[in-house]
Amino acid sequence: MFPDEVDTPLDSAARIRFQRYRGLKSFRSSPWDPMENLPLNYSRIFQFQNFDRTRHRILAEAAAEDEGAMVGWYVTLHIMDVPFSVMESVQSGKPLVLVSLLPHEQKMSVMHVLVRRHPSNTEPIKSKEELVFHCGFRRFRASPIFSQHTSADKHKMERFLRPDAPTVVSVYAPITFSPAGVLLFKQKDDGIQDLVATGSVLSCDPRRVVLKRIVVSGHPFKINRRSAVVRYMFFNRDDIMWFKPVELRTKWGRRGHIKEALGTHGHMKCVFDNQLRSQDTVMMNLFKRVYPRWTYDPYVPLSLPWVKREVTVVLDDSDME
Repeated sequence: MFPDEVDTPLDSAARIRFQRYRGLKSFRSSPWDPMENLPLNYSRIFQFQNFDRTRHRILAEAAAEDEGAMVGWYVTLHIMDVPFSVMESVQSGKPLVLVSLLPHEQKMSVMHVLVRRHPSNTEPIKSKEELVFHCGFRRFRASPIFSQHTSADKHKMERFLRPDAPTVVSVYAPITFSPAGVLLFKQKDDGIQDLVATGSVLSCDPRRVVLKRIVVSGHPFKINRRSAVVRYMFFNRDDIMWFKPVELRTKWGRRGHIKEALGTHGHMKCVFDNQLRSQDTVMMNLFKRVYPRWTYDPYVPLSLPWVKREVTVVLDDSDME
């Protein structure tokens, strides 16, 4: 019922183990500064002041240009400093594809892609697992993070790629203007790439806040009307005082707060908006901001051709009957 639930450590203090997490009174309305404690990789990326306005301007300028080769023309290209691997590919008979870039498309940033799980793939895909992206004309490997597709200013991280809802995939990648189709593949150990999801480019926004949630739980020990003694959420007095400002909730919809610590072994007195039941569970939600890993790799090995495996099943005479 609670996939985000974690156990409070017994050998270390919870205020140190969860020091990067914080409590939110409301996930929808509580403020979160998108420029706070940014990782070092954010110094290597580009950020638009307004991505949609820049995209409309660049695509309009590209459509209005009359320069360049028209349809049906024969063009001679002179290319300098070609790597030897490209020449080997051309000599082996593979076509050489040349693509022109729009302004800013040579820069790195945080790209967000809206995808849906492909029905042919059913194996679990974890967040930060390496996938192969076919984004427009580009192909690269990266380790993205998944989040919910909502209109709020904060988005909850998904631990797995969900099969029943659209998911936003965030990754460090070269800037690509939408509309651009995206295919996600997972490389197997035998070299075959399985199609995982399909979608399109959503936006380029390093300020998008993706929050990971964990749930710390405890159990009511003694109940006296609206107050209750809760145990097993923390195991020392200092942790209780550290997390005292964070709001509590229960499995059955009660809300409350920590009033005081009792003793030195983690018992605490809590007050709720209504009387608790003995089989209820007290929970505390904690959040931290997460970022994708910088594992961008433009070199992707070619996928082996898909081969249908035919399995021969030997049936006994009894099975035939």
